[in-house]
Amino acid sequence: MPLVNDMPVLKRWKRRLRKLRNRWARRAFATRYGRELLIQCISPRVLSMTADCGDHVMTFSPHDYIGRKVYRKGQFERDHVVRLLTVLRERRISLSGALLEVGGNIGTQTIYFALGSDIPRIVTVEADPRNYALLTQNIRQNRLEDRITAVACAAGETMGTIDFFQHPDNHGKSSTTRQSPRDRQISVPVRPVMDILAGENIAADGVSLIFMDIEGYEPVAARSMIPLLERRTPFYLEFSPVFYGHAEARAFAEWLGTFYSRCMVFTEDAMTEMALADIPLDQDQFDLLLLPDSA
Repeated sequence: MPLVNDMPVLKRWKRRLRKLRNRWARRAFATRYGRELLIQCISPRVLSMTADCGDHVMTFSPHDYIGRKVYRKGQFERDHVVRLLTVLRERRISLSGALLEVGGNIGTQTIYFALGSDIPRIVTVEADPRNYALLTQNIRQNRLEDRITAVACAAGETMGTIDFFQHPDNHGKSSTTRQSPRDRQISVPVRPVMDILAGENIAADGVSLIFMDIEGYEPVAARSMIPLLERRTPFYLEFSPVFYGHAEARAFAEWLGTFYSRCMVFTEDAMTEMALADIPLDQDQFDLLLLPDSA
């Protein structure tokens, strides 16, 4: 009989202990370290997560480098977009036309541009099907379909298909070049940039800014948008001698120099204006803003 009477008491204590445990766990996982620990331990059966990032929501893979950053910090390199927009405003460079983003990934920078500026239209190009599915979802769930158009392809010099290598741990590192023995090779469509723009009824003079980060394929994609470069459209790109090789990096810089003369070099803690001919080709990688002559 006493055992029967004790059962409800034991259940109440177990319930209290569970509530206490859960309360402390929620507090722990709300910290930066707790979020990092949690995201690192997510089961592979969890394919995607959605986080409230304040002024927007973002869906991502918890097994991807960028997704883990979003979960831990609430953003991924948003300060880079803020910094770029600040520079353009200070130089009174108009953003009344479209933004062409080559390498949209899951839409982090895409969303930041839409939220942080009055750019009327964004065309974002993404080749990796994994990223593209999340990119389109993030556009929809932030109700930005009227301003952002996503295009599923790689940007290159010719129409057709191209071999593409999906990085297993960092989807932003997927590219046309194998970077890991574990990369998965697939075939993706490829289109010239001017063909992509024509498909969206955007002429060369309708583009105000180019933003490109495609893991070493920048020289090829850039050669498919010569009308934009001839107009000295402001062009922000990740410049990667580590991918191009020294000779190709120098050749690419010299080719860009036939369109632009001035630029800004961005590193983690500084930005420096200089002649394009003086960019630091001995560095592995840096961000580069090619400026119109009047800026």
